[in-house]
Amino acid sequence: MPRQLDRMLKKVDAALAERTEVALRLPDLGFGPDGALRRELGGHTAVITIDGTAARLSFEQDGRELRSVPAAVRRDHKDAVKELRDLVKRVGAQLATLVRALEGGFPAGARHAFGWWRDRLVRHPVAGPTVRGLIWEVETAPGAWTAVLPAIGDLPDAPDDAAVRLWHPIGARGGDVRAWRDALVERGVRQPFKQAFREIYRLTPAEEEARTHSTRFAAHLVHYRRLFALFRARGWTSRLLGPWDGGAQDEAARVLAGEWRIRFAHVLAEVGPDDLAGTDRIRFDRRVAGAWRAAPLAEVPPVVFSEAMRDVDLFVSVTSIAADPDWTDDGPALAYWERARFGELDESARTRRDALARVLPRTKIADRCTLDGRFLVVRGELRTYKIHLGSANVLMEPDGAYLCVVSERRPAGRVFVPFEEERLSLILSKAFLLAADEKITDPSIRTQIERGAR
Repeated sequence: MPRQLDRMLKKVDAALAERTEVALRLPDLGFGPDGALRRELGGHTAVITIDGTAARLSFEQDGRELRSVPAAVRRDHKDAVKELRDLVKRVGAQLATLVRALEGGFPAGARHAFGWWRDRLVRHPVAGPTVRGLIWEVETAPGAWTAVLPAIGDLPDAPDDAAVRLWHPIGARGGDVRAWRDALVERGVRQPFKQAFREIYRLTPAEEEARTHSTRFAAHLVHYRRLFALFRARGWTSRLLGPWDGGAQDEAARVLAGEWRIRFAHVLAEVGPDDLAGTDRIRFDRRVAGAWRAAPLAEVPPVVFSEAMRDVDLFVSVTSIAADPDWTDDGPALAYWERARFGELDESARTRRDALARVLPRTKIADRCTLDGRFLVVRGELRTYKIHLGSANVLMEPDGAYLCVVSERRPAGRVFVPFEEERLSLILSKAFLLAADEKITDPSIRTQIERGAR
């Protein structure tokens, strides 16, 4: 029964994330204006604080934070501790729903009244840290929008009924985007989701010529089960492919802003222990008189087009076998892997490069790292390495040998990044590891490095 309830709650969370106006009505749950909830437990104080998009439980005594739950609290207040831990989970779930709702409001251009947004979101004890970490636009005069990041700046003067919306980089000038990216890194603001560093996608000449479809993300080989899981996680609908009638191909679909639908075709390419799928064309439909009609790409609003293509880019970059460092199968799949693992950078990889250009100079390995085209070049003591910014695969100089290295998803020590992304963390982790290659003790990695070192 608990598992069934958990699944039901997850479905409710997903539904709320699609209804922004509901997801934004968060209760304060007893948190104070400072964003903390305190409860006295004997001679100790339990404190729940909001840390980014998560809640954290700690214990204090005489104003000093303790490293763990005091033995007396565990013994005498067992039920209270359980209740507080459950509350931490509940807060985390509500913040996750809030983040999905805010990000999901991009295509529709969701707007709020300035007074309500200021009092019920920016100053909310639970939602506040998340909301303040995002860039917003306030209509301070008819047609005049002022961008603000509440975490580092004062709110503009505006009437309570003025419109407020999330800022999206596709409608901003390049200089403004760069300025916001610089500000995040300089002030140490980690956004709850990619916004200033958000990938944007505009129509290409090839798509303008094709008019009705895009092949920008076609002809990739992907891990199908991972792809299908991502469809579900991102709110897409799709039939499961497999070796049965009608299971050879499908079009995953997602509705954006109520009236637009994106369709992403994919086919089952290989059945086995690790099913593979091939990616194909992308098309858009528009809801007209209650029915879906095929729409030319040029008619799709820029934000809707960009957000839809961003999803597909995510699907391909995360599930492509090109990012699999251990791929060894023969045949066409191997040929694709060898071609794509060090290929041209997609939009997400270019954004990753831009983030690294700002983050690396602030690290202890700055003097050993250089960004060079598609690669982060890392100079170790034994060899020089080229980490591909798309796949995170590694080549070694001077012979261009491939280095198979499985590293932790987070770099050693504390490295600030303006957004959470597994691939970015993986690249940084490998960079820190290889910059100190003389200290590597893993024999499988060490042997590869020393085999051709000069």
